Amino acid sequence: MSSADSASGSESDGSSTSASSSSGSSLRQSTRAHRSKASAQHLDDDASDKEEEEDSASEQEGQSGDEVDATSSDPSIKQVEEQTKSFAELGVHPSICEACESMGFKKPTPIQAQAIPEALGGRDIIGLAETGSGKTAAFSIPLLNALWDSPAPFYGLILAPTRELCYQISQQVEGLGSVIGVRCATIVGGMDMMAQSIALGKRPHVIVATPGRLMDHLENTKGFSLRALKFMIMDEADRLLDMDFGPIIDKLLLAIPRDRTTMLFSATMTTRVAKLQRASLRNPIRVEVGSKYQTVSTLSQHYLFMPFAQKDTYLVHLANEQAGQSVLVFTRTVHDAQRVSILLRLLGFSAIPLHGQLSQTARLGALNKFKAGGRAILVATDVASRGLDIPAVDLVVNYDIPTHSKDYIHRVGRTARAGRSGRSVTLVTQYDVELLQRIEHVIGQKLTEFPGCEREMVMLLSERVGQACREAIREMKDWKGSAGGAGKRKRRGDKDDMDRDDDEVQAGMPSRGRGGGGRGRGGGGGRGRGGHKKRGRH
Repeated sequence: MSSADSASGSESDGSSTSASSSSGSSLRQSTRAHRSKASAQHLDDDASDKEEEEDSASEQEGQSGDEVDATSSDPSIKQVEEQTKSFAELGVHPSICEACESMGFKKPTPIQAQAIPEALGGRDIIGLAETGSGKTAAFSIPLLNALWDSPAPFYGLILAPTRELCYQISQQVEGLGSVIGVRCATIVGGMDMMAQSIALGKRPHVIVATPGRLMDHLENTKGFSLRALKFMIMDEADRLLDMDFGPIIDKLLLAIPRDRTTMLFSATMTTRVAKLQRASLRNPIRVEVGSKYQTVSTLSQHYLFMPFAQKDTYLVHLANEQAGQSVLVFTRTVHDAQRVSILLRLLGFSAIPLHGQLSQTARLGALNKFKAGGRAILVATDVASRGLDIPAVDLVVNYDIPTHSKDYIHRVGRTARAGRSGRSVTLVTQYDVELLQRIEHVIGQKLTEFPGCEREMVMLLSERVGQACREAIREMKDWKGSAGGAGKRKRRGDKDDMDRDDDEVQAGMPSRGRGGGGRGRGGGGGRGRGGHKKRGRH
């Protein structure tokens, strides 16, 4: 979504503003009519049609595998409906129960109540659960419980798709395992290999890693092996495979013992995940919580229609109205994440970016500042949309509507977590109506219009936002000049988190409004994306 359009929309004179107001009204009417027509069609579809349409939509969206429906007749599948018990009743060691309580885990979530007893009994697990369901504790507690009985170095391995998720998992493992003095090493790309080799030389109990960087150490770090491994866990397995880590995982499976407990957790069951399950798990029990595409009941979901050229102005109005609250803004590309954060900062908002072109130190710093309340607005690509537990996010804003329906669910899942309430707003332009309808169809509900954004009030900010847009564009040129070359050199040997920051290329999104300077930005961005796709192992 080009800043050039936003700036040009803000630079227009009074007559063009009036014309824009008129076009905005007609846009709203036409999009509502379009939505109503689609609603009538959707009402005629039965449940099976809905499943088939979503599978078809998944193929059109470029997802990396068809959804595999659960079969209720399969005795290895458990649908969670009964009351959860205490951790002690699940068979967890009393000391680990105390650690759970000290971390605020009062009683098991449904996925924990079903997965933990089976894992303690030595069964392999495949867990399917919605975001925010407590999956990390569901696999960490059985691992630590087994480690309590027979402590040994290199006992457990946890694989995750992104660096940030690895650090978050490590924090929870260390917190829950503090009573037994667990040693945990985080092995991810973007960090010094030598320092990681030293950490591995200290023989930690648990390794949390991204697949590419772990394979680098298995191939290059003298004396390091996983031949004594007892527990292997793959978190966000569907995304691990989406990011083409499959061949690396296949190599890892050859480097670890067959006699182990394996747990695989995923938000969705794709054909790729099913294939990985067959290759890595032995007679697993499948635990499933919630429906395939579901948002929590405590989440209020809204949309906001606007002309494409006035997107930045509406975003600034939203940020102004939500002053004092914690806001997470999602963009489709690295370029927009950086530009929007600069724009908001220039207008006096406490905003910080989070995306794949930042150094690992900068990414962790941004995340920690936002978590601690040091920054009110985090502008992120989909690097932050899955797995990360960011407490007390009041509002999620989809600056760019996701091209993948399941990504919408994971984005808005950053708020309304653990029973808390939350809100989400999706910015919708004249080019996004079909994507909005697809999302509504998948989640089975209509988004409501966000209240309190009257066009007349929003456009009062137009001139000021236009000036800030132009300044943000100038700063972006400086940022590209200072970060571009180093970023490409750094990434050449790094495969770590292929975060799909540039989904618009994969999805074939319209390039409207990218004339003139937009082409220049697109060219530079294209070169950056080329380096992004050729990254080495993480």
